[in-house]
Amino acid sequence: MWKQVSEDFWSKNRESKVDQVNDTVKGIVDMVVEQGDKALIDLAKKFDKVDLKSVVVTRDEIEEAYEKVSAEIVEELENAAYNIQRFHEMQKPAGLWLSEVEPGITLGVKTTPLERVGCYIPGGRASYPSTVLMTVIPARVAGVDEVIMCTPAPINPITLVAADIAGVDEIYKSGGAQAIAAMALGTESIEPVQKIVGPGNVFVTSAKMMLRHKVDIDFPAGPSEIGVLADDSADPEFVASDLIAQAEHDPSSACLMVTCDPDLPDKVWEHMEKMIEKAPRKEIIEKALENSGYIIAEDLDLAIEIMNGIAPEHLSIQVRDPLDALGKVRNGGSIFVGPYTPVAAGDYASGTNHVLPTAGHAMTCSGLNVAHFMKTSTVQYLSKDGLAAIAPTIETLATAEGLHAHCESVKVRRTEDSDD
Repeated sequence: MWKQVSEDFWSKNRESKVDQVNDTVKGIVDMVVEQGDKALIDLAKKFDKVDLKSVVVTRDEIEEAYEKVSAEIVEELENAAYNIQRFHEMQKPAGLWLSEVEPGITLGVKTTPLERVGCYIPGGRASYPSTVLMTVIPARVAGVDEVIMCTPAPINPITLVAADIAGVDEIYKSGGAQAIAAMALGTESIEPVQKIVGPGNVFVTSAKMMLRHKVDIDFPAGPSEIGVLADDSADPEFVASDLIAQAEHDPSSACLMVTCDPDLPDKVWEHMEKMIEKAPRKEIIEKALENSGYIIAEDLDLAIEIMNGIAPEHLSIQVRDPLDALGKVRNGGSIFVGPYTPVAAGDYASGTNHVLPTAGHAMTCSGLNVAHFMKTSTVQYLSKDGLAAIAPTIETLATAEGLHAHCESVKVRRTEDSDD
């Protein structure tokens, strides 16, 4: 089960799984287009085994959820929400900045929040109230007008409470590819959104990628991944616990260790075996470990190079000098530095976001942040003198490109009788 793998094992495994579901997802999307809410209700019965009269969650259902959730859990959800908001407030850019770069030439950027976004919250094998906080709170910090949420039925009461704490405007009982299609294209009950964010299984990820021509998305955020970078100083039990923690998410999760210590894999596996035997989600973990393994590198620099090529969703650095290694890391959705920084810290409480790019997309994509919920417009404000200063450049280049009207639009402003 715990095996040595090649550097391309992970990427090949992930690509084949996505290819296998595309036809199924296309059929689901077509069904939602043709049948709207009826498709969502029928698919909930087929996949989630629930009979729904409506996909809309009412305020009464949210109030009932509070009655089923302990005060302790509510308090800790509020604590986590505070930490997440605090971190994301630090990311918020100025709404408008202007700078006079030369006399009469003022340039700047205007940042505007999106108007309506959709958050996808996974369900099924587990509930993820933490993902509600991670997706909704950054949108609220950004200033998005309307934030909606889709999650499979039946919805865990804790998830509804988290949605209320985070400030969701609308909640819908729908999961899987059909929920992505509903948010992207709209149904009788669900108005389309401008952007969809949030993680999901291969079906959800396929739907997000398939509908990018209709709606903006954050990035591919599929089944959970972890890459552990370790040397001979790593504690085998700590490494094992981080690998098992990600494996318990989903049978499609993937766990990888890259190490320069050839003795470490066996030491880690000894602890993993013990943890698996005691794990409540043993079957899921064992299945996920089929997508997992380790790579032995000649030295730490090569191990870092290999990990950069893999670009894992979560990157745990457990080496003798973790900050030095951090400086050499280029690709990782979220990076956990040192032996006392478990991935679970970022999943729940530190305040960083756990919605992250998977399948190697951390090579080019950033994890979910406030900027995902905003767009920028460049601004330019020129006086007559400012225009005159750059007019020769504009006129010469416009003429060279054969765009004479561009040139004239500058010349007409430089005549003596032109308005200031």
